[in-house]
Amino acid sequence: MRIPAHSVCTAIRDDIVAGVYERGSRLTEELLARRYGVSRVPVREALRTLEAEGFVVTRRHAGACVAEPTEQEAADLLEMRLLLEPLGASRAAQRRTEAHLKVLRGLVRLGQERARRGNSEDLRSLGGWFHETLAQASGSPALASMLTQLRHKIAWMYAVEAPADPVESWAEHGAIVDAVTRGDGERARAVTALHTERTTLAHRLRFSKGPERADRVRTSQPPVNMTGLRH
Repeated sequence: MRIPAHSVCTAIRDDIVAGVYERGSRLTEELLARRYGVSRVPVREALRTLEAEGFVVTRRHAGACVAEPTEQEAADLLEMRLLLEPLGASRAAQRRTEAHLKVLRGLVRLGQERARRGNSEDLRSLGGWFHETLAQASGSPALASMLTQLRHKIAWMYAVEAPADPVESWAEHGAIVDAVTRGDGERARAVTALHTERTTLAHRLRFSKGPERADRVRTSQPPVNMTGLRH
């Protein structure tokens, strides 16, 4: 049975993000095909996709290699997320379905419960599912795809510290869902912008040569007015 190229692509991408393949290391079709139990054809297709996404580069005399992003390129990803996450939430407020709302409410309820109990093991996964569902609720496949790629690449380049107050973090998730449920695009955008700015400060470059803080990222967005964002 032929393994689809997208499945091979997902497996290679996951391993790159997890650090199985170091930055700059070669990715030979033969070794990859052997590792994932497939022919070289889906591996070749997967490498082309990963190159388009920025995870892989093709070098003369070396072939496919894991990309080596610069600190500026990494910082640009966080700035892009600062712009696109609020846009996605605003769109979700206008385009979400009842199925999206059901999943979002369930994730918030579970996340808030785990946060109150101090059970942080699953909170990161729950947060990822929350933002993935919110992106899908935007009704824009292109935007959802861009946000998914951003999350993968940010997870590859950055280590993320757990929030100092997970209860507050999940309260912000709840406020986002409240705004999306009411169809209030402006509030959804503002609350998401505030939440994204706060989480950005917890990111630390994995490959920095010196102490780097994600709060060095600058955005052209004006400061968010926090008045009225909390209930």
